[in-house]
Amino acid sequence: MEQQRILSELSFKAVRSSGAGGQNVNKVSSKVILTFDLLNSLALSDEEKKLSQKKLKSKLTLEGILILNCDEDRSQLKNKTIVTKRFLEIIEKSLVVPNPRKATKIPKSVIEKRLKDKSSIAEIKQNRKKPEL
Repeated sequence: MEQQRILSELSFKAVRSSGAGGQNVNKVSSKVILTFDLLNSLALSDEEKKLSQKKLKSKLTLEGILILNCDEDRSQLKNKTIVTKRFLEIIEKSLVVPNPRKATKIPKSVIEKRLKDKSSIAEIKQNRKKPEL
């Protein structure tokens, strides 16, 4: 993953934040919306695109576009840096290849312990019965 190439493919849009904010809220566009076209990206290889698409399935639109927004701060520049960091973390996590799971055998001692416990419980239950005369 080439960070600079990916960052060059990002598009940012500034819009007015929702919620309370006093007189400033109607004048300043501090909320930042980041969009990234995953399917048409030149910075990612085909394998990386498939892996990212599979892991980010719930966060992508039907066209394969990742949309993130940030309105945590009153400054547009700070919101832009926050959303960019968040984007890079998401992409890095999506490109991690999971290790294949190895099947393991059940140890003999565990099997023997289970059978021993089973027989002891059966013996306890047998001792509860009334003796036959």
